[in-house]
Amino acid sequence: MYGINMAKGLMVTLKNLTKKPFTVQYPEQRVKQHPRFRGEEFVWYEERCTGCASCAKYCPLGIIKIVTTPSETAPAQGDKYKLEVFDISINRCMFCGLCVEACPYDALFMGSGFEQGQYSRKNMVIDIDHLRQADKHPSTFFRPQLEDTSYDPRGGRPLHWQEVGRESWQWHEKEKAGMRINRPLPSDLAPQDPPVDSSFMDDSEAAPTPTADEETE
Repeated sequence: MYGINMAKGLMVTLKNLTKKPFTVQYPEQRVKQHPRFRGEEFVWYEERCTGCASCAKYCPLGIIKIVTTPSETAPAQGDKYKLEVFDISINRCMFCGLCVEACPYDALFMGSGFEQGQYSRKNMVIDIDHLRQADKHPSTFFRPQLEDTSYDPRGGRPLHWQEVGRESWQWHEKEKAGMRINRPLPSDLAPQDPPVDSSFMDDSEAAPTPTADEETE
């Protein structure tokens, strides 16, 4: 019985001896990575971020910490805040991508890296300075505008904040310069006088017709 099992094992070895190996010699060799890979190196565009904290609200583990103060250059509506703290604890992150899906302004992206290993948990926190200085190679996860351009995060160039959104955001440039933002109101939202149905007006409410004497005066 022992000899039969050994022969079966040798047959499996000989069968796979001539096949191409599935493993690679990392880090010298790397497997091709999918553009939608959800990595731990988050990509954040401060120019597009309004400090709404939607990413922190929708994080199921509560690992995103955001502290904001009213921005001096923000419009009177208060739709933008100055970010003081933006920390992401990747030691507890499960990379579900809900924070990216919740961002209404395409300011937060999943990264394409996976080499953020540390010896201490204290170093497993991505702070706001790290997010600002990191290379902008966003993943195409939940970003159809990047998938349509066939962008490759691993081999492509860094993307500017104006290239990653689903629409143009020219008002960010004015705000960064300290100018007040005057957004035009869409025509369908502009206040209009309600239509008046003349069929419901009494004859007494109708405007009197001027007489000839009144016209001469």
